[in-house]
Amino acid sequence: MPLETFMKSCSVDQPPRSLTRHLTIQRLREQVIQFILFACALLSIVTTVGIIYILVAESIVGVGGNTAYFEEVSPWEFFTGTEWTPQFTDPQYGVLPLLSGTLLIAGIAAMIGLPIGLASAIYLSEFASTRTRNFIKPILEILAGIPTVVYGYFALVFVTPYVLRPIFQDLLGFEVDIFNAASAGIVVGIMIIPMVSSLSEDTLRAIPRSLREAGYALGSTKFDVSTKIVLPAAISGILSSFLLAISRAVGETMAVTIAAGQAPNLTMNPFRSVQTMTSYIVNVSLGDTPVGSMSYKSLYAIALTLFCMTLTMNFLSHLIMRRFREVYE
Repeated sequence: MPLETFMKSCSVDQPPRSLTRHLTIQRLREQVIQFILFACALLSIVTTVGIIYILVAESIVGVGGNTAYFEEVSPWEFFTGTEWTPQFTDPQYGVLPLLSGTLLIAGIAAMIGLPIGLASAIYLSEFASTRTRNFIKPILEILAGIPTVVYGYFALVFVTPYVLRPIFQDLLGFEVDIFNAASAGIVVGIMIIPMVSSLSEDTLRAIPRSLREAGYALGSTKFDVSTKIVLPAAISGILSSFLLAISRAVGETMAVTIAAGQAPNLTMNPFRSVQTMTSYIVNVSLGDTPVGSMSYKSLYAIALTLFCMTLTMNFLSHLIMRRFREVYE
Protein backbone atom coordinates (compact mmCIF):
# COMPACT_ATOMS: atom_id res chain seq x y z
CA MET A 1 0.00 0.00 0.00
CA PRO A 2 1.37 3.43 -0.88
CA LEU A 3 2.38 5.57 2.07
CA GLU A 4 0.03 8.41 1.05
CA THR A 5 -3.00 6.10 0.97
CA PHE A 6 -2.08 4.69 4.38
CA MET A 7 -1.82 8.17 5.90
CA LYS A 8 -5.23 9.15 4.55
CA SER A 9 -6.85 6.07 6.07
CA CYS A 10 -5.36 6.92 9.48
CA SER A 11 -6.19 10.66 9.36
CA VAL A 12 -7.90 12.09 12.46
CA ASP A 13 -10.01 14.32 10.21
CA GLN A 14 -12.25 11.34 9.61
CA PRO A 15 -13.78 10.39 13.00
CA PRO A 16 -15.18 6.88 13.45
CA ARG A 17 -18.87 6.31 12.76
CA SER A 18 -19.53 5.39 16.42
CA LEU A 19 -18.09 8.71 17.59
CA THR A 20 -20.17 10.64 15.03
CA ARG A 21 -23.32 8.83 16.16
CA HIS A 22 -22.52 9.58 19.82
CA LEU A 23 -21.99 13.27 19.08
CA THR A 24 -25.27 13.43 17.17
CA ILE A 25 -27.19 11.80 20.03
CA GLN A 26 -25.52 14.09 22.57
CA ARG A 27 -26.37 17.17 20.52
CA LEU A 28 -29.98 16.02 20.16
CA ARG A 29 -30.20 15.39 23.91
CA GLU A 30 -28.92 18.88 24.68
CA GLN A 31 -31.48 20.40 22.31
CA VAL A 32 -34.28 18.48 24.04
CA ILE A 33 -33.09 19.66 27.47
CA GLN A 34 -32.84 23.23 26.19
CA PHE A 35 -36.40 23.02 24.84
CA ILE A 36 -37.72 21.68 28.16
CA LEU A 37 -36.04 24.50 30.10
CA PHE A 38 -37.42 27.05 27.65
CA ALA A 39 -40.91 25.55 28.02
CA CYS A 40 -40.68 25.84 31.81
CA ALA A 41 -39.67 29.50 31.56
CA LEU A 42 -42.41 30.14 29.01
CA LEU A 43 -44.98 28.46 31.26
CA SER A 44 -44.32 30.94 34.07
CA ILE A 45 -44.71 33.85 31.64
CA VAL A 46 -47.93 32.42 30.18
CA THR A 47 -49.33 31.86 33.68
CA THR A 48 -48.59 35.46 34.67
CA VAL A 49 -50.15 36.80 31.48
CA GLY A 50 -53.22 34.63 32.06
CA ILE A 51 -53.65 35.93 35.60
CA ILE A 52 -53.34 39.53 34.44
CA TYR A 53 -55.84 38.92 31.63
CA ILE A 54 -58.46 37.41 33.96
CA LEU A 55 -58.10 40.19 36.55
CA VAL A 56 -58.23 42.99 33.98
CA ALA A 57 -61.07 41.38 32.00
CA GLU A 58 -63.29 40.84 35.03
CA SER A 59 -62.61 44.14 36.76
CA ILE A 60 -62.00 46.66 33.96
CA VAL A 61 -62.96 45.38 30.49
CA GLY A 62 -65.73 42.83 30.97
CA VAL A 63 -66.06 39.47 29.19
CA GLY A 64 -68.91 37.47 27.69
CA GLY A 65 -71.24 40.46 27.50
CA ASN A 66 -71.06 40.98 31.27
CA THR A 67 -70.26 44.40 32.64
CA ALA A 68 -66.98 44.81 34.48
CA TYR A 69 -66.70 45.88 38.11
CA PHE A 70 -65.36 49.35 37.38
CA GLU A 71 -68.12 49.94 34.85
CA GLU A 72 -70.63 49.89 37.72
CA VAL A 73 -68.43 51.29 40.48
CA SER A 74 -66.30 54.34 39.80
CA PRO A 75 -62.59 54.05 40.60
CA TRP A 76 -62.88 57.21 42.72
CA GLU A 77 -65.53 55.61 44.93
CA PHE A 78 -63.51 52.41 45.11
CA PHE A 79 -60.20 53.97 46.16
CA THR A 80 -61.54 56.76 48.38
CA GLY A 81 -64.61 55.20 50.01
CA THR A 82 -64.41 54.55 53.75
CA GLU A 83 -67.02 51.75 53.97
CA TRP A 84 -66.83 48.27 52.52
CA THR A 85 -70.17 46.45 52.67
CA PRO A 86 -70.70 44.82 49.23
CA GLN A 87 -72.97 42.10 50.66
CA PHE A 88 -75.33 44.44 52.54
CA THR A 89 -78.68 45.77 51.38
CA ASP A 90 -77.15 49.19 50.84
CA PRO A 91 -73.76 48.17 49.42
CA GLN A 92 -70.71 50.37 49.79
CA TYR A 93 -67.56 49.73 47.76
CA GLY A 94 -64.80 51.75 49.41
CA VAL A 95 -61.62 49.69 49.61
CA LEU A 96 -59.87 51.87 52.21
CA PRO A 97 -60.92 49.67 55.19
CA LEU A 98 -59.40 46.60 53.53
CA LEU A 99 -56.34 48.54 52.43
CA SER A 100 -55.77 49.99 55.90
CA GLY A 101 -56.14 46.58 57.52
CA THR A 102 -53.65 45.07 55.08
CA LEU A 103 -51.08 47.82 55.62
CA LEU A 104 -51.59 47.81 59.41
CA ILE A 105 -50.83 44.10 59.70
CA ALA A 106 -47.94 44.34 57.23
CA GLY A 107 -46.51 47.27 59.21
CA ILE A 108 -46.67 45.37 62.51
CA ALA A 109 -45.10 42.35 60.84
CA ALA A 110 -42.32 44.52 59.41
CA MET A 111 -41.53 46.04 62.81
CA ILE A 112 -41.13 42.55 64.25
CA GLY A 113 -39.72 40.47 61.41
CA LEU A 114 -37.27 42.85 59.75
CA PRO A 115 -35.03 43.77 62.73
CA ILE A 116 -35.08 40.25 64.16
CA GLY A 117 -34.34 38.73 60.76
CA LEU A 118 -31.50 41.17 60.08
CA ALA A 119 -30.01 40.67 63.54
CA SER A 120 -30.16 36.91 63.03
CA ALA A 121 -28.44 37.25 59.66
CA ILE A 122 -25.64 39.40 61.12
CA TYR A 123 -25.07 36.96 63.96
CA LEU A 124 -25.04 33.89 61.71
CA SER A 125 -22.76 35.54 59.15
CA GLU A 126 -20.28 37.39 61.37
CA PHE A 127 -20.34 36.04 64.92
CA ALA A 128 -21.61 32.46 65.01
CA SER A 129 -19.26 29.52 64.73
CA THR A 130 -19.82 26.88 62.10
CA ARG A 131 -21.30 24.50 64.66
CA THR A 132 -23.67 27.15 66.01
CA ARG A 133 -24.71 28.20 62.50
CA ASN A 134 -25.45 24.61 61.52
CA PHE A 135 -27.64 24.29 64.60
CA ILE A 136 -29.56 27.59 64.44
CA LYS A 137 -30.16 27.92 60.71
CA PRO A 138 -32.26 24.73 60.36
CA ILE A 139 -34.39 25.89 63.27
CA LEU A 140 -35.07 29.17 61.46
CA GLU A 141 -35.93 27.24 58.32
CA ILE A 142 -38.51 25.24 60.27
CA LEU A 143 -40.48 28.46 60.79
CA ALA A 144 -40.85 28.77 57.01
CA GLY A 145 -42.21 25.23 56.76
CA ILE A 146 -45.01 25.59 59.31
CA PRO A 147 -48.43 25.95 57.60
CA THR A 148 -49.87 29.43 57.81
CA VAL A 149 -53.16 28.16 59.23
CA VAL A 150 -51.17 26.93 62.25
CA TYR A 151 -49.82 30.45 62.74
CA GLY A 152 -53.37 31.77 62.62
CA TYR A 153 -54.62 29.44 65.33
CA PHE A 154 -51.49 30.10 67.38
CA ALA A 155 -52.32 33.82 67.32
CA LEU A 156 -55.94 33.15 68.21
CA VAL A 157 -55.46 30.71 71.09
CA PHE A 158 -52.13 31.88 72.51
CA VAL A 159 -50.96 35.36 71.43
CA THR A 160 -54.24 37.18 72.11
CA PRO A 161 -55.36 35.52 75.40
CA TYR A 162 -51.93 34.95 76.98
CA VAL A 163 -49.82 37.82 75.64
CA LEU A 164 -51.85 40.79 74.41
CA ARG A 165 -54.76 40.77 76.85
CA PRO A 166 -52.73 40.31 80.07
CA ILE A 167 -50.35 43.11 79.06
CA PHE A 168 -52.38 45.67 77.17
CA GLN A 169 -55.88 45.06 78.54
CA ASP A 170 -55.35 43.97 82.16
CA LEU A 171 -52.30 46.15 82.90
CA LEU A 172 -52.59 49.13 80.53
CA GLY A 173 -56.37 49.33 80.14
CA PHE A 174 -56.66 48.98 76.35
CA GLU A 175 -59.58 46.99 75.02
CA VAL A 176 -58.30 44.05 72.97
CA ASP A 177 -60.71 42.23 70.66
CA ILE A 178 -60.52 38.47 70.30
CA PHE A 179 -59.73 38.97 66.61
CA ASN A 180 -57.27 41.82 66.26
CA ALA A 181 -54.59 43.16 63.94
CA ALA A 182 -51.80 43.00 66.54
CA SER A 183 -51.87 39.23 66.96
CA ALA A 184 -52.05 38.75 63.20
CA GLY A 185 -49.14 41.13 62.68
CA ILE A 186 -47.04 39.35 65.32
CA VAL A 187 -47.41 35.90 63.76
CA VAL A 188 -46.88 37.24 60.23
CA GLY A 189 -43.74 38.95 61.52
CA ILE A 190 -42.54 35.59 62.83
CA MET A 191 -43.33 34.06 59.45
CA ILE A 192 -41.13 36.48 57.50
CA ILE A 193 -38.11 36.13 59.81
CA PRO A 194 -36.67 33.14 57.88
CA MET A 195 -36.96 35.00 54.56
CA VAL A 196 -35.18 38.10 55.83
CA SER A 197 -32.56 36.08 57.69
CA SER A 198 -31.75 33.74 54.81
CA LEU A 199 -31.58 36.38 52.06
CA SER A 200 -29.66 38.85 54.22
CA GLU A 201 -27.19 36.23 55.39
CA ASP A 202 -26.45 35.18 51.80
CA THR A 203 -25.81 38.82 50.94
CA LEU A 204 -23.55 39.38 53.95
CA ARG A 205 -21.52 36.23 53.31
CA ALA A 206 -21.00 37.32 49.69
CA ILE A 207 -19.01 40.37 50.82
CA PRO A 208 -15.29 39.74 50.17
CA ARG A 209 -13.12 38.76 53.09
CA SER A 210 -10.64 41.50 52.13
CA LEU A 211 -13.04 44.22 53.33
CA ARG A 212 -13.28 42.62 56.76
CA GLU A 213 -9.51 42.17 56.99
CA ALA A 214 -8.98 45.82 56.05
CA GLY A 215 -11.22 46.87 58.92
CA TYR A 216 -9.42 44.61 61.38
CA ALA A 217 -6.07 45.98 60.15
CA LEU A 218 -7.22 49.48 61.11
CA GLY A 219 -8.03 48.34 64.65
CA SER A 220 -11.79 47.95 64.33
CA THR A 221 -13.68 45.50 66.49
CA LYS A 222 -15.82 42.74 65.04
CA PHE A 223 -18.97 44.73 65.83
CA ASP A 224 -17.60 47.81 64.02
CA VAL A 225 -16.61 45.73 61.01
CA SER A 226 -20.03 44.09 60.90
CA THR A 227 -22.09 47.27 61.26
CA LYS A 228 -19.90 49.88 59.57
CA ILE A 229 -18.25 47.92 56.75
CA VAL A 230 -20.08 44.69 55.92
CA LEU A 231 -23.62 45.95 56.48
CA PRO A 232 -23.32 49.06 54.25
CA ALA A 233 -21.62 46.98 51.56
CA ALA A 234 -24.59 44.57 51.52
CA ILE A 235 -27.31 47.22 51.73
CA SER A 236 -28.79 46.48 48.29
CA GLY A 237 -29.46 42.82 49.05
CA ILE A 238 -30.73 43.61 52.54
CA LEU A 239 -33.22 46.21 51.29
CA SER A 240 -34.39 43.81 48.60
CA SER A 241 -35.00 41.14 51.24
CA PHE A 242 -36.97 43.68 53.28
CA LEU A 243 -39.25 44.55 50.36
CA LEU A 244 -39.77 40.91 49.43
CA ALA A 245 -40.64 40.08 53.04
CA ILE A 246 -43.13 42.98 53.24
CA SER A 247 -44.64 41.80 49.97
CA ARG A 248 -45.00 38.36 51.55
CA ALA A 249 -46.71 39.92 54.56
CA VAL A 250 -49.12 41.88 52.36
CA GLY A 251 -50.12 38.73 50.50
CA GLU A 252 -50.54 36.49 53.56
CA THR A 253 -54.00 34.90 53.68
CA MET A 254 -54.92 32.20 56.17
CA ALA A 255 -53.07 33.52 59.21
CA VAL A 256 -54.68 36.96 58.98
CA THR A 257 -58.07 35.49 58.11
CA ILE A 258 -58.11 33.50 61.35
CA ALA A 259 -56.34 35.97 63.64
CA ALA A 260 -57.51 39.40 62.45
CA GLY A 261 -61.16 38.59 61.79
CA GLN A 262 -63.44 39.73 58.98
CA ALA A 263 -64.68 43.11 60.17
CA PRO A 264 -63.76 45.82 57.60
CA ASN A 265 -63.06 48.61 60.08
CA LEU A 266 -61.18 51.70 58.96
CA THR A 267 -58.88 52.03 61.95
CA MET A 268 -55.24 52.20 62.91
CA ASN A 269 -55.92 50.66 66.33
CA PRO A 270 -53.98 47.38 66.32
CA PHE A 271 -56.21 45.88 69.02
CA ARG A 272 -59.38 46.03 66.93
CA SER A 273 -60.67 43.50 64.47
CA VAL A 274 -59.87 44.31 60.85
CA GLN A 275 -60.21 42.68 57.47
CA THR A 276 -57.50 42.48 54.85
CA MET A 277 -57.83 42.17 51.10
CA THR A 278 -56.71 38.56 51.19
CA SER A 279 -59.19 37.59 53.90
CA TYR A 280 -62.02 39.16 51.89
CA ILE A 281 -60.96 37.09 48.86
CA VAL A 282 -61.16 33.98 51.05
CA ASN A 283 -64.61 35.01 52.28
CA VAL A 284 -65.95 35.53 48.76
CA SER A 285 -64.33 32.36 47.44
CA LEU A 286 -66.22 30.10 49.88
CA GLY A 287 -68.97 29.56 47.31
CA ASP A 288 -71.89 31.43 48.90
CA THR A 289 -71.58 34.44 46.59
CA PRO A 290 -73.58 34.19 43.30
CA VAL A 291 -71.47 34.28 40.16
CA GLY A 292 -71.88 37.55 38.29
CA SER A 293 -73.02 39.56 41.31
CA MET A 294 -71.23 42.70 42.41
CA SER A 295 -69.76 40.88 45.39
CA TYR A 296 -68.34 38.30 43.01
CA LYS A 297 -66.96 40.98 40.69
CA SER A 298 -65.41 42.82 43.61
CA LEU A 299 -63.25 39.75 44.16
CA TYR A 300 -61.36 40.51 40.94
CA ALA A 301 -61.08 44.22 41.72
CA ILE A 302 -59.52 43.45 45.10
CA ALA A 303 -57.25 40.83 43.56
CA LEU A 304 -56.10 43.28 40.88
CA THR A 305 -55.33 45.90 43.53
CA LEU A 306 -53.38 43.39 45.60
CA PHE A 307 -51.52 42.18 42.49
CA CYS A 308 -50.49 45.73 41.63
CA MET A 309 -49.26 46.34 45.19
CA THR A 310 -47.07 43.22 45.32
CA LEU A 311 -45.84 43.80 41.76
CA THR A 312 -44.81 47.34 42.69
CA MET A 313 -42.91 46.11 45.74
CA ASN A 314 -41.07 43.48 43.71
CA PHE A 315 -40.24 46.08 41.07
CA LEU A 316 -38.90 48.44 43.73
CA SER A 317 -36.74 45.66 45.17
CA HIS A 318 -35.12 45.12 41.77
CA LEU A 319 -34.56 48.86 41.32
CA ILE A 320 -32.96 49.16 44.75
CA MET A 321 -30.75 46.14 44.11
CA ARG A 322 -29.55 47.61 40.81
CA ARG A 323 -29.12 51.11 42.25
CA PHE A 324 -27.09 50.19 45.34
CA ARG A 325 -25.45 47.00 44.14
CA GLU A 326 -21.71 46.79 44.77
CA VAL A 327 -19.61 44.65 42.44
CA TYR A 328 -16.42 43.16 43.87
CA GLU A 329 -13.70 41.28 42.06
